[in-house]
Amino acid sequence: MAKDNRQSLYGEVTNRIIAELEEGRVPWVQPWDAARCPVTMPNNGVTGRIYSGINVLILWAAGIGGGYSSQRWLTYKQAEKAGGNVKRGEKGTVICYADRFTPKDEAQKARSEDRDARTVAFL
Repeated sequence: MAKDNRQSLYGEVTNRIIAELEEGRVPWVQPWDAARCPVTMPNNGVTGRIYSGINVLILWAAGIGGGYSSQRWLTYKQAEKAGGNVKRGEKGTVICYADRFTPKDEAQKARSEDRDARTVAFL
């Protein structure tokens, strides 16, 4: 991801959290209307994968703010493939993908030096 795109993503996430706080909602505290939108760990509705990190706060806030009754999330393509659709007027929720990878050169060097390869984090 280019530096400008990453900065834009950081800014968007920060602005969402600030907006929640200004509305009097603290995204990491269970709201009183939790029966309407249980604050369980957000997960992918197809794969069951549980979201982590900042994505938990982003998706909790989106679920509560949107009045959703579930913390299961899908991509547009996953909804289509499952035979569903997205309601007219709904907007996507931007989340962050972060992982680690091992560059090929580092993996080869680590093998030759009989050590663990260093990984590089990315967003």
